[in-house]
Amino acid sequence: MSDSNDGRFNPSFATVTTLFFMWGFVTASIDPLVPSVRAVFSLSYAESMLTEFAFFLAYGVVSIPSALVLEKMGYARTILISLVAMTAGCLLMPVATHASAYWLVLIALFVIAAGIALLQVAANPLAAQLGRPEGSHFRLTLSQTFNSLGTVIAPIIGSYLILRGGVFAGAANAVSRGATLRNVDTQFFIIAVVMLLLVLLMWRLRRLLHVPHEMDDAKASPFAAFASRWALFGGLAIFLYVGSEVSIGSIMINFLHQPAIMNVSYAEAGQLLSLYWGGAMVGRALGSVVLIRVPANRVLAASAVVALLLCLVVTQEGGLVMLTFGSGNAGRIAGIAAIAVGFFNSIMFPTIFSLTLERANAPTASTSGLLCTSIVGGAILPVITGYAADHIGLASAFFVPLMSYACILFFALAGAHRSAVVEAPAI
Repeated sequence: MSDSNDGRFNPSFATVTTLFFMWGFVTASIDPLVPSVRAVFSLSYAESMLTEFAFFLAYGVVSIPSALVLEKMGYARTILISLVAMTAGCLLMPVATHASAYWLVLIALFVIAAGIALLQVAANPLAAQLGRPEGSHFRLTLSQTFNSLGTVIAPIIGSYLILRGGVFAGAANAVSRGATLRNVDTQFFIIAVVMLLLVLLMWRLRRLLHVPHEMDDAKASPFAAFASRWALFGGLAIFLYVGSEVSIGSIMINFLHQPAIMNVSYAEAGQLLSLYWGGAMVGRALGSVVLIRVPANRVLAASAVVALLLCLVVTQEGGLVMLTFGSGNAGRIAGIAAIAVGFFNSIMFPTIFSLTLERANAPTASTSGLLCTSIVGGAILPVITGYAADHIGLASAFFVPLMSYACILFFALAGAHRSAVVEAPAI
């Protein structure tokens, strides 16, 4: 197998990176679903965020068992199982739309996310290990760039398929609700077909999905990472990062739609949402180059500081921003600031993940399972953010991610004082 840093093409790394694109696409397909179900089922912001809750709850339930599956089955078989589960969840969505049942939509999302959780437990450490150790930050960030490409494309397609016509074309009634649910049905059926093709591709290329000595930890406990203080710290950082990123993406369409902000239609706001995810893609592409020369903890700290400040700008949409730019520009500046957070989110997940893998004194599969469990932040923080939006407004709800970025900054600064793989297990 060629090394990813020796200048030659690495087919194993390229194959794994394909998976990053696909789960990014599926994950970002949920964002246009939030305003859709809110309109169809007459939900509050907090209730509509249950779509994100059901999706990301799967990470909290499935990731630790996924670590056990990875330890026993290896990377190739684990990845194939995960893709089959994702396909099954996508095929369940048309059943949910036919029944016009919100609770069944949530179950379908949980099944899809369970497959993605299993995929992430395997694919993240696999990408980090397919080459020399010193290139792990670069490789994982580069793979996440293609993950971001999926998150850019998905809102564009989702907005076209879901946020046009139906309840968004006029008054909500039985006919318009049915039309919108059929749009949702169409999107997830298309994803299911693509997933089936990906299963066949990965089966053909399964021999590439291995690293040397991958079964060395087969007898290790999937809970071993809970004995590592640094693994727990990394898990908290992942929890806060994913929760913040998903919270902002989930309320972005409704936020930009407001007359005081961008005053655009839901479909246009969905298109603008792609800029938020596009910023993450561009940031990861640039970040993969920067991380070759700059220590990962410094890049993470700088990104957290700017993301924190941008959230502060959004929360002050009616105060400092208005005083600085005038009442006519305040809302637009706040909208631009919200979108810009995506660029500085870009390198957070891969750097937190690889920093934790380097420093945690625990088996790779167990640490990956703990970190992927922490993605459950994408279930919890959006509900908190939605509750805040219902009671203090969409702009002020950005205080939730603001505080999260402050904690991520602390993690990055602490990383400067930790060497790789020297931490003693917690007692």
